Order: sequence, then C-alpha cells, then structure tokens
Amino acid sequence: MTGVVVGADGSACGLQAVAVAAREALLRHCPLRVVHGFLWPYFPVSLSPSAVGPPEGGLRNEARRIVGEALEHARKAAPGVEATGEVVTGSADAVLVAESRGADLAVVGDRGLGGFGGLLLGSTGVQLSAHAGCPVLVVRGRPEPDGPVLLGVDGSPASAPAVDFAFAEAELRGVPLVALHAWTGPVSGGPGDMLPLAFDADLVAAEEERLMAEALAGARADRPGVAVEERLLRTRTRPALIEASREAQLLVVGARGRGGFTGLLLGAVSQAVLHHAECPVAVVHKR
Repeated sequence: MTGVVVGADGSACGLQAVAVAAREALLRHCPLRVVHGFLWPYFPVSLSPSAVGPPEGGLRNEARRIVGEALEHARKAAPGVEATGEVVTGSADAVLVAESRGADLAVVGDRGLGGFGGLLLGSTGVQLSAHAGCPVLVVRGRPEPDGPVLLGVDGSPASAPAVDFAFAEAELRGVPLVALHAWTGPVSGGPGDMLPLAFDADLVAAEEERLMAEALAGARADRPGVAVEERLLRTRTRPALIEASREAQLLVVGARGRGGFTGLLLGAVSQAVLHHAECPVAVVHKR
C-alpha cells in the first residue's frame, strides 16, 4: 500500500485537499503521495520553455511547480509527514483512479480548476468516487472539528465495508460514531417492487432496528472502544444525512446500497451527500 494519495491541480480547493490528505497520512502513520495529472503530452504543443521566455517557463515546469507547491503546503499543514510528489501523464481522474488501486485512501477536493463553476462537485471527484480502488475522501463543507463520525447505514451487504471503515475512523480520531438509518416504508427489493399502501409502522420500525443492529454487530465486536449512538429515523435518507452532517467531522457512506439501479456505480444517496453534505464525505466501495 502507498498510504494516502491526493491530486494537486494548483487551485485553492486542491491545496485544501492536499492539507487534509497530509493530516490524514500523519494520523495513519503512513506516507503521502501527491500526483498531478499532466494531459499536455497528448497534444501537439511544446512542453519546454519558450526560446524567448524565462527558463523556468513551459508547461512541464508549470506542472512541476504545482507539485512542489502542494508538497510545501502538505508539510506546513502536517509537519513531519513523509510526502513525495510526481507529475504523471494522463487526465486527473484517470491518474487518480490508477493511483487509488494501491492506496489506503484517496483524497480529492470537491472543486478544481476545470469543469463548470455552477456544478457542486467537480468531474474528478465524481469519477474517483465511482471508480476508485480504495476509500475516497472528498473534501467539502465545514467539518466540525470535535464532531463525531457520521455513518449512513442501510443494512445491505455492499455497505459492510463502509461500516468497518467508519468504525476504524472513529477509533483513529478518538471520537464517537453516529450510525444513522432512515426509513419511510417496508424494505423494497428493488426499483420495480410495489410497496403496500398500508403497513404496520411499529412492525416496520422493529424490523429496521433489527437490520441496523445486525449491520453494526461485527464492527462493534471488533472495536468495542468506539462509543456508538444509533439514530433510527422515519424520514428520507438523503435529507437526514445532509442535516446530520452539519455536526459531524466526517460522513461515511457506501458507494451502493439497497434499491436503485444495480448498474450504477454510485447510488442516489452517495451522490446526494457528495454534492450537498456540510462536512467531508468518505465513499467506500465493496472490493
């Protein structure tokens, strides 16, 4: 494993992600790798300094400057962190996805230099969250420094790695874990299933409570020192998680859950919190 990997693009948002990644690496006692996706070699343009310009000019030197600035920023944010950097040929999203396959954690800002200013989450963040080979931390919002780790629980087998990750993060940070499970009706097997018009809410609530207890049981046994607050709410999942994220330092969700269309790499809940959460969001795939 290479530790923590983060993308650098020279933007203010990118530098914020680098600082967060450096602190995450220091917290985990692992190295930090800063990468810059350098797309220009694929185009018929000169990468070297202009004959009439300064020797430090040129596209390749600019890419190296971005990495150097990011490394300096990382060491200031987390003194003592072991950090290295590299300019890697390829688009930012392709480079980060490839780097994530050997990493413990991949970090990216919610916005970068490219894309459209009106979008809430940049394309690199979307692509990395959908395709990464390790948990992805999207830096966004204003995290509550002393807040808990917030975990979205849906009880699906695909979400089990997110449960384990959230418990590990809470233990690592020395904070409680808030496990939130929201429901509005009986469990549906898929988007084509018909929900009954009438149901016993008490029976459904008891079943949802059992589902959450089973989802947390293994991680609870593995990490008995983590204090857990269970929140079982009869409401829609997306707004419940977004509201609860205001008091959290980290929100953890699985990439996919119950319901929705199985062909999608990111479920509706994970997409919603990536765009609207008030704190950083970790998306954890089932490997």
